[in-house]
Amino acid sequence: MSLDVDVELSLGGLLLDVQFTLEEGDVVVLLGPNGAGKTTLLRAIAGLIPIERGRVALDGDVLEDTAAGRYVPTEGRSMGFVFQDYLLFPHLSVLDNVAFGLRARGDGRVASERVAREWLARMDLERYAASRPSALSGGERQRVALARALAPGPRVLLLDEPLAALDATTRATVRRDLKRHLASFRGVRLMVTHDPLEAVTLADRLIVIEQGKQVQSGTPVEVTERPRSRYVADLVGVNLLRGEADHGMVRIPGGAVVAIAGAGEVAGAGSGSGSSEVFAVVHPRAVSLHRSRPEGSPRNVWRGRAGGIELLGDRARVRIESDVPMVAEVTPGALADLGLVEGAQVWLSFKATDVAVYPA
Repeated sequence: MSLDVDVELSLGGLLLDVQFTLEEGDVVVLLGPNGAGKTTLLRAIAGLIPIERGRVALDGDVLEDTAAGRYVPTEGRSMGFVFQDYLLFPHLSVLDNVAFGLRARGDGRVASERVAREWLARMDLERYAASRPSALSGGERQRVALARALAPGPRVLLLDEPLAALDATTRATVRRDLKRHLASFRGVRLMVTHDPLEAVTLADRLIVIEQGKQVQSGTPVEVTERPRSRYVADLVGVNLLRGEADHGMVRIPGGAVVAIAGAGEVAGAGSGSGSSEVFAVVHPRAVSLHRSRPEGSPRNVWRGRAGGIELLGDRARVRIESDVPMVAEVTPGALADLGLVEGAQVWLSFKATDVAVYPA
């Protein structure tokens, strides 16, 4: 089973333009900052909002095609949707909430309640069958919403920030439960989040969306090891540069040159065809700080200014404003020894061997 998505629509001043294919078996997570268009895309796939151009097809069955004038309404798309705030019906019991989709498609009361009770048992919620949603905890409401989405037997499960309404203490437990329930669903699974921990924990495949565009996709390891945007690099906690690689160096915008090792291993870099565009990643722990120009072997040395200092447990992250902006990570002791404060002049250095380079 596969879900083919080619969607274009306007979102305020943002143009959402995304194309991908999802296969049965993988938990796919849409990851991106707030306002990137993730929730809008999920609602467009479900048919809750119209698309301006494009096509949505489920296993070859066209659900929407603007060129052909075809549109299948939400109730005909075989999709279960778990909303961010769950949107449970407050006036209905937990049992009736779970049975709602079954009744809406025409199943009888007896049959609907039988299937709903089976799902409540799977979610360990049988004792709440007669309760109202308001009597449940956040994690319990999330499980009711998931049971409601799955009870009609959809072929696609869509989840919009399913853990966002939970407090931090509850979230870890519910995340484990959600991972187990997702593993038991055999259809196409697509979830939206802006939380990198949820994404890495739950996803088999990530699709990163920024400003309405897909900027990167792959397994969590592939995405985090080779970030392709500042947003992903910040999530991972590394420095990301983009420039032209040529003969052992990367020229970044503004004219600065970063020395690299193993440039010949980058496709096209340093070849007879000339320079090629690449990403260069430097881990903050590889960046050394000095109050005077360092001596020794580092090939990458710049003078700058400490633009911000953040203490994180046993590490201090120092943002350096220079021709090659960097974040360095040092111990609080090293910070004290350097006498660094915001605005202080500082030298940064890192070795060519500490720069990871890959094609842009």
